[in-house]
Amino acid sequence: MSEIITEKGINLDEIYVDEILRLDQILSKKLNISRNQVANLIKDANVKINDKTILKSSFTPKFNDKITINLPQISPLKQTQKVDFDVEIIYEDEDILVINKQSNLVVHPAPSVKEATLVEWLKDKNYMLSTINGEFRAGIVHRLDKGTSGAMVVAKNNKAHAALSKQLSDKSMGRIYLACLDLPLKQNLLIDKPIGRNPNNRLKKAVISDGRVAKSAFLNIYSDAGLNLVAAKLFTGRTHQIRVHLASINRHILGDTLYGFKSENDKIPRVMLHAYLLYFTHPTTGKRVEFVANLWSDFLNLIDKDKNKEQIYEQILPDTISGGFRDCDGWMCLNIT
Repeated sequence: MSEIITEKGINLDEIYVDEILRLDQILSKKLNISRNQVANLIKDANVKINDKTILKSSFTPKFNDKITINLPQISPLKQTQKVDFDVEIIYEDEDILVINKQSNLVVHPAPSVKEATLVEWLKDKNYMLSTINGEFRAGIVHRLDKGTSGAMVVAKNNKAHAALSKQLSDKSMGRIYLACLDLPLKQNLLIDKPIGRNPNNRLKKAVISDGRVAKSAFLNIYSDAGLNLVAAKLFTGRTHQIRVHLASINRHILGDTLYGFKSENDKIPRVMLHAYLLYFTHPTTGKRVEFVANLWSDFLNLIDKDKNKEQIYEQILPDTISGGFRDCDGWMCLNIT
């Protein structure tokens, strides 16, 4: 497979079929990206077999068929939405950008999204962005829910994007989250419960018997009458996974009214969930890197109100939290299945 630059964008040319698999399976293996990402490429008419556009991920090419992928350049920002915010940059080089996303910022455009998104901010700032995920998701390797804040890595080119996507798939890339709960966790937990669509609410996910495998680990960082703080690490990446698993044991993140948090005097404007630590192998240097996304003021205000705030700040030092998960290796803690 060779990569050449043309006036229309980047062409991944001369991918010849050497095993009989579905088209999405072939491209996922060749490009080191997820099948969902491949599906987007195919759906957007960016994939040809023997110069004929293919629109079905399930199509099965023949031996020696030539697959061509066209990744068009990112078009200039269309000023349909005013970008009147800024985003905190944690790290930047020629290949990647690591940011600390604020809460209530949508990651990429969608028909239901009326406000400017992170992708539109990236375009507005003229960042080079990968195109593997399509124009609407340019540069986006992984995402965070609108209400969730914290660390995200953005790919500036397709080579970096493919390398990061592979790590996302094999779980060598990961994040550790901090969350404030309505009820104390009391002890460390490993929750292994399948997640799928909620049959009663299309906006929600739920623990269901025929759902996809989902496993989450939780460390009880601090529990007191005024503050219940936990750290979470995911072994799988299901939508709303942390929120669904907590709801399954009658625990809810502050501000998460979708999954059951209730307060008569609720003044919490967002889900109090923050992607605190992000780790992966740098796609160019091959070195393991780790980034910390500092807590936003709403989190800090909750901690500062507690009488033991100095103890809490010690407990959430990055090395302390990472060490806590290492100490639970093998998960000799309560296992909820």
